Amino acid sequence: MSRTDLAPRDSLPAIVHDAGNAAVFAAEEFFEAKLSNEHTRRAYMRYVSLFLERCERDGRTLREITPGDAARFIGDLAPSVSTQKLALAALRRFFDLLVTRHVVLLNPFASVRGPRQPAAGGRTPEITVPQARQLLDSIDTTHLVGLRDRAVIATLTYTGARVGALCSLRLQDLRDYGDNRSLCFMEKGGKRREIPVRIDLDGWIASYIAAGGLEDGPKDSPLFRPVTPDRSRLLPHSMHPQLVRDLLKRRLRDAGLPTIFSPHSFRVMVVTDLLTQDVPIEDVQYLAGHSQPSTTQIYDRRGKTITRNIVERISV
Repeated sequence: MSRTDLAPRDSLPAIVHDAGNAAVFAAEEFFEAKLSNEHTRRAYMRYVSLFLERCERDGRTLREITPGDAARFIGDLAPSVSTQKLALAALRRFFDLLVTRHVVLLNPFASVRGPRQPAAGGRTPEITVPQARQLLDSIDTTHLVGLRDRAVIATLTYTGARVGALCSLRLQDLRDYGDNRSLCFMEKGGKRREIPVRIDLDGWIASYIAAGGLEDGPKDSPLFRPVTPDRSRLLPHSMHPQLVRDLLKRRLRDAGLPTIFSPHSFRVMVVTDLLTQDVPIEDVQYLAGHSQPSTTQIYDRRGKTITRNIVERISV
């Protein structure tokens, strides 16, 4: 069992317990009451634990932690800007609560400057529309695993969903309106986002459900599931995001495509493709589940095509 699978009282370093009952209470409140999203809770627990274990090794108590300790920890997480930003957000919120509960006097992360990241040009590699089509066409769907993998990858392709939201889908989230169906995703911050299911994706999900014997399953049971070792039946629990990443890598290799792509690459493809077709950015923003249009613009790779075209014209 990993540290992040344990309850906060058992998993946090001794430095918290040594600070007294108020510190333990605040830690439990933070991880069990303040954070409703499982993936956020797991990520925040990781960086809070890493930092507190480091302070413990350095002989610090909670009250002795300084902004210098905080800044050095964030700096050591470079060069990944996204990792630094996530860790800083986790630790700022955690120490804010410790201040509120009178465990420490000041938040050592309050004065730590976050890393700067350009507003445009995200780092996620974009899978192209022809590559996505090639990938879907390459999957052998004569067995249960193939039907499941096609349904999973097609859902990423035709909804632009985050892998965590995909893995959280339940049978009841596939909503039937008679003449059409939709998928209702649970997104970051507990937001729900309903996306219509296009005809081909609807058929592929239906084929997977039929092959897996899920038609009469409990409505609150998982939609996408791992399989038994003999690959003949579905297990009762949800797929883990890492399993989706692994199956995607395997399918990319089988299709003769680069394995650099991740589930997030399909979000980039969806945003870029729709903006190329002059779909209003407000509509694309809603489809992607972004709070701000500036976030949607980070996924826009149209400029990269222009750059490649210009490079090809160099007269050498």
